[in-house]
Amino acid sequence: MTLVKICGICSAEDALAATALGADLLGFHFCPSRRRLSAEAAAEIVSALPSDRPQLVGVFIDPSEDLVREISQVVGLDLIQLHGSEPPGFAAPRPVMKALKVRAGDVPDPGDWPDPLLLDSWTADGRGGSGEAWDWAAGRELIGRRRAFVAGGLTPHNVGGAVRRLRPYGVDVSSGVEREVRHKNPELVRAFMQAVRDADADR
Repeated sequence: MTLVKICGICSAEDALAATALGADLLGFHFCPSRRRLSAEAAAEIVSALPSDRPQLVGVFIDPSEDLVREISQVVGLDLIQLHGSEPPGFAAPRPVMKALKVRAGDVPDPGDWPDPLLLDSWTADGRGGSGEAWDWAAGRELIGRRRAFVAGGLTPHNVGGAVRRLRPYGVDVSSGVEREVRHKNPELVRAFMQAVRDADADR
């Protein structure tokens, strides 16, 4: 079954809705972003979730190891997503998911980074998170041998095709299920989840 990560969560309402609709992971931005949260705000959201909540993912860009450790403890993160130029030896207190930026069909070598990985579209600032799709076919080889999430420009309309073509370990969406920045649309989340599950059923 393809894992689904709903990223850019900014409210308890959205976190609860995504949880109820079957999201496997919830992402919180602790980096320069229009969806950035403080550790305290994220912890308050998490406190509203049921005990069988999704995994909590903290998104960081070139943070210090101390900052990641502090936020992980405050929020109770399960996974650290690194979107910057962090080295493979980055000492994180939780398992790491490294984002690789695909540019012009070129998928970076993951080197010593462990699974899971995340394939996202390249941006000029090198941070990804653009909401723009990339050439999914370019990631087929890596996705075939590694546990990788696909991100970038996914919506309820195209995620089913991505899952059918690539059979990734997971998919990651933020702007594709928003009604506006920082606010998810529950119906879009529902449609996204259904599209993934329908594609899974075709396996």
